[in-house]
Amino acid sequence: MQQRILTAAVAMAMAGPVAAQSAAQSTTSANELQSLRDEIQTLRNAYEARLQALEQRLQAAERATAQAPAAATTAADPAAAPAASGVASVSPGAATAPAGGGANAFNPAVSLILSGLATRTSRDPAGYRISGFGLSPDAEVGPGTRGLSLAESELAFSASIDPYWRGALHAALHPDDSVSVEEAFVETTALGSGLTLKAGRFFSNVGYLNPQHAHTWDFVDNPLAYQALLGTQYGDDGVQLRWIAPTDQLLEFSAELGRGRSFPGSDVGANGAGMRSVSVHTGGDIGDSHSWRAGLSVLQASAREQPLTGLAADDSIATAFTGRTRVYIADAVWKWAPEGNATRTNFKLQGEVLQARRSGSLVYDLGGPAESAGDYRVTQSGWYVQGIYQFMPRWRVGLRTERLDAGSPNYGAHAGLFDGSGFQPKKHSLMLDYSPSEFSRVRLQFARDLAREGAADNQIFLQYQMSLGAHGAHGY
Repeated sequence: MQQRILTAAVAMAMAGPVAAQSAAQSTTSANELQSLRDEIQTLRNAYEARLQALEQRLQAAERATAQAPAAATTAADPAAAPAASGVASVSPGAATAPAGGGANAFNPAVSLILSGLATRTSRDPAGYRISGFGLSPDAEVGPGTRGLSLAESELAFSASIDPYWRGALHAALHPDDSVSVEEAFVETTALGSGLTLKAGRFFSNVGYLNPQHAHTWDFVDNPLAYQALLGTQYGDDGVQLRWIAPTDQLLEFSAELGRGRSFPGSDVGANGAGMRSVSVHTGGDIGDSHSWRAGLSVLQASAREQPLTGLAADDSIATAFTGRTRVYIADAVWKWAPEGNATRTNFKLQGEVLQARRSGSLVYDLGGPAESAGDYRVTQSGWYVQGIYQFMPRWRVGLRTERLDAGSPNYGAHAGLFDGSGFQPKKHSLMLDYSPSEFSRVRLQFARDLAREGAADNQIFLQYQMSLGAHGAHGY
């Protein structure tokens, strides 16, 4: 009995310190948790106080910006002072202007691309044509004028309109002192779910090169396939909806409705859409050094009494097309840069295949004594492949080869009036460019152009491109 009492006493003596230690650890853990909670609350309070201070500064700046024009008006016109102090003297524009709009309205991003050319050709550019292909009389094809010239320059403005929209304008300054609007559109920024809506005038999203501005091209000119089948570049007035899928691999869909005013269409002056297009693009990375993108596009445009040159053997005979054109485009591009670093060396390989199917009626000798109409159907195609290699910082070399197929046109009742020789236009171009910085570039290009039957046209271009002001990043 005494032995059991002794054993119990020893056990209680040993358990006492253990229990005391556990209680102390529990108290310490509770204190640490409370300390962490206090620190988090302190950080939260400091953050909220900082955020409120910034919001107050923003509101004060907006009020100062909004009051500045009114103060200037009052100083310039003393008679306006009583009205300025009246509560009811609020202009309709001020009542509807969004908060903060004054600061944004006068601070858009502005950029200017200056470009110039020195051109030498072995054949007269005035007689340039792409044999077997009917083009609009105002189509910008060929090497342009000989000698020194101011090439097309670009003036661009862009800014956020509010939390939901942004706007952009790109004006082309042509060598003949004329100005045209290349793009002028508004675009959503907050639709969510990968959706973007654009409305206005813009370059269509079909193909790879078509959405790109001229100063981003790797050669002085666009390929023959674009010149012959899309009038160099297709732009239109309309709406565009794009969707990027929430996947690891790029998957982009786009659909467009347009007026149809540009070649291969023409402004038919009717209600509804004269142009429709759909495209899908996919791409991704392969390891750290490789990336790719590929896509398919379809563009359909309608034309009414569209003048065409280059179909008849005699250029003085005018023809006009009424009907529908459907253009199919397959594009692909692959890029390589060691470990993803393209600053020193990189390589880009790209190519596109275009096919145009035209069906409708053709008027021969429009406005002349032999004017007559008949059926017209043709399938024409073209392709190009080009590679651009940056072999050291600031220096690149590029090679492009291309070919067209005029097809076998069905002129219906006019079959005997057109002479199809089966000639296939082609062209080969070699370029070398040097970029002293990311804002300037000088390019030397040699091309052997066989777009016209007969002797080759050997073309030499020396081009400069300079970028001034804010300019956004370019697409892939």
